[in-house]
Amino acid sequence: MQHAYRDRRVGIEQSDGEERPLLVEDHRQITGLAAVGTARDPPVVEPRMALAQLAFGGGRGLQGQTFVARSRQSIEGEHRPTLRRSTARMALGAIAPVASMFPLVTDATPSHLTAAHTADSPLLEITDLRTHFLTANGRVRAVDGVTLTLERGKTLGVVGESGSGKTVLSRSVMNLLPKHNVHREGSVKFEGQELLGRSDKEMREIWGKEMAMVFQDPMSSLNPVMKIGKQITEPLRLHLDVDRKEARLVAEQLLRSVNIPEPEKRFDEFPHQLSGGMRQRVMIAVAMACGPKLLFADEPTTALDVTVQAQILNLLQDQQIERFMAMVLVTHDLGVVAGRTDEIAVMYGGRIAEKAPTNSLFANMKHPYTQALLRSIPRVENPSHTRLQVIAGRPPDLINPPKGCSFSLRCPYVQPRCHEERPQLTPSATPGHSFACHFPLGTRENEVALETNLAAGLPQTLASVEGVGIGAPVV
Repeated sequence: MQHAYRDRRVGIEQSDGEERPLLVEDHRQITGLAAVGTARDPPVVEPRMALAQLAFGGGRGLQGQTFVARSRQSIEGEHRPTLRRSTARMALGAIAPVASMFPLVTDATPSHLTAAHTADSPLLEITDLRTHFLTANGRVRAVDGVTLTLERGKTLGVVGESGSGKTVLSRSVMNLLPKHNVHREGSVKFEGQELLGRSDKEMREIWGKEMAMVFQDPMSSLNPVMKIGKQITEPLRLHLDVDRKEARLVAEQLLRSVNIPEPEKRFDEFPHQLSGGMRQRVMIAVAMACGPKLLFADEPTTALDVTVQAQILNLLQDQQIERFMAMVLVTHDLGVVAGRTDEIAVMYGGRIAEKAPTNSLFANMKHPYTQALLRSIPRVENPSHTRLQVIAGRPPDLINPPKGCSFSLRCPYVQPRCHEERPQLTPSATPGHSFACHFPLGTRENEVALETNLAAGLPQTLASVEGVGIGAPVV
C-alpha cells in the first residue's frame, strides 16, 4: 500500500521507508484519475492554511499501514512535532480538513466505487428531474425536466432569475425538501447510486460526508444558540468517529483555512457575535468539515458587500481546487460564474434554457434569455447615472405556464411558433453546447424575427434594441 500527498513543487512518496519525488504522472497513477489537472485546475496543488504548522508521522493509517505525510517545512529540513491519526477513513482522505493541507491518496479502490462506477464516470447524473409542489392554487412546477451531469473536480454554474428553479434543483438532489405535498420524479445518481426515494436515515450517511451545501443566509442556517465550534465538530464526530479534543483541533484548523482570525477564540463564540462575512465563512467550514466530494453553494454571497463577496467566491474556488471537489455554484449573476466555472446551465421557468462550457457560452450564446441576463450586468464603462438594462415583463407562472416557450412573453425575437411549440434542448456545433430556442442568436432566422418584431413595434423588441427606458442616462 502506497500513500502520498501533494505539494506545488515536489511530493514525497513514502513506501517501505524510502522517499522519492512524487511526480504528476505518479499522482495520476495512484489516484486512478484520468485528468487530475486542467487549464483551470492544476494537477499539483499547494496546501494553504490548514495544519501548516504540523507534520504527520508514525500514525497507523489505512488497514494498519503506516503513512507519513510531512509539511512543507519538514521537506526543507525543519522538523515539526508529529500528530497521530488513528481513523482509517481519515487516512483514506475522507477528511478534508487535513486533506486540504495534505490530501492523502491511495492506490486502493474505495469500496463504494464498484465496477459500474469508476473514477472516469460522472460524479453526479441528473436525468429528467421534476419537482412539483402541490398547493391550494395548483401544481407548482418548480423543476420541470432537468438533465445534467457533473464530473469530479469540476464546477457547474447554475444561473437564472429568482423563481427559475435553481435552489429547488439543489435541494432536490440533496433530498432537502418538505415531506408532504411534493411530487418528485426522474433520476439523481451520485457515484452511480440512485438517491431519489432514499429515507432521511439513509441520506444522513451522505449529507456532510459525501455532499454538502453552503446555504444562502448563514444567519438563518446556523443554530443561534449553539457555539460555532460545536456546529463544526458535530459532523466530524458523527461521520469520522473522532474524540472531542481531536475534533476541536481540526475545527480550529478549518476556521483558519477559511481565513477567520483568532480561530481559538471564535470556536467558543455564537453566530450573532460574528459579521455576515465571517458567518458565511463558518458555513463554508461546516460544509467542508468531512471532506465532501460535492458541494452546493446556493447564492453564497447574498446580502454581503462587494469586497466580501469577492473574498467568499475566491475562498470557495480555492477550496474546490485544493480538494479536487465538484461544486455547483448557484447564482443569478453571470458575472459571478464567468471565471469560476467549467460549465454553465442557464435555468428559466424550471427548465434548462441553455447549457455549455463557460468559454463557449460567453463566446457564442444562443438563447435570448442568456443574452438578456448578460446585458443586465452593470458595466463600469457606462457613464454615471446610466439606467441598468432590465428584462421586460415577469417570470412565467409556474402553476399555469405558457403553452410554448416559457420566455416567449418577454423575448424580443418571439414569433407565433414560440407561443405554440415548446422548444427542446438542441445541440449546437460546439461540443457540449445545447440550447432550447426556435430562433437562436446568430442565425438568419433570428435576424428575420428581429426585423419583423421591430416593424410591428413589439414593446420588448423596441426596449431591447433602442433602449426605450433601458440603458439610457437618467436626465
